[in-house]
Amino acid sequence: MVNTQLKAEARNLNFFYGPIQALKNVNLPILDRKVTALIGPSGCGKTTFLRCFNRMHDLYPFNRYEGEIILYPEQRNIVAPDLDPIEVRMMIGMVFQKPNPFPKSIFENVAYGLRVRGVRSKHILEEKVEKSLREAALWDEIKDRLHTLAFDLSGGQQQRMCIARALATDPKIILFDEPTSALDPIATSKIEELIINLKDRVTILIVTHNMQQAARISDKTGFMMLGELIEYDDTDKIFTNPAMKMTEDYVTGRFG
Repeated sequence: MVNTQLKAEARNLNFFYGPIQALKNVNLPILDRKVTALIGPSGCGKTTFLRCFNRMHDLYPFNRYEGEIILYPEQRNIVAPDLDPIEVRMMIGMVFQKPNPFPKSIFENVAYGLRVRGVRSKHILEEKVEKSLREAALWDEIKDRLHTLAFDLSGGQQQRMCIARALATDPKIILFDEPTSALDPIATSKIEELIINLKDRVTILIVTHNMQQAARISDKTGFMMLGELIEYDDTDKIFTNPAMKMTEDYVTGRFG
């Protein structure tokens, strides 16, 4: 019987960059409408794991997956070789470390995924763009300049616009890869507040180097080291009473 709380689940997931194994037998549940954070030192496999969820690794030859990532309630293995990566990316949005607006207007940036899906109705596009920008807490700031270039926005606004773009296609999961590392503290706090508010409607998986950030915004935390998942638990427990000595050493700053 499927656990109704699960949105996705990595099962015995291995990943290889050519001959190099980057993920080793990772088993991790992703709870529905919760924020799951991945922490660990640089090069530990966090971003590699995150990018398995929307098949980013398929963009390069010789990369390969073993094991499964099951998406619920469909019970589909999203790393199965017979599943089109484009289809996976339609279901699972991604927000990158640095804002990556397209060289288009704000409106066309947010509408991009909808147009790719074949939405042509002006009314539907306008409705979805406004809804997504409101959900990304950006509408009031830019509603009078929707048709200006997205590059004219500040860094923090660009990142929130990228979040709106990810939301517009109603994804099942949104992946965040260090989404505030290029932003100042004020823009960072806006993004963090936004992530906390968004979990009411979408499941979130975030990679962060900032342990305080993980503690502030996530419900569950996984600690990774050298391609392995060392520990996964409630965020409060990971930071105050971890089960593993290695986790304790990392969160208390003894290494990393």
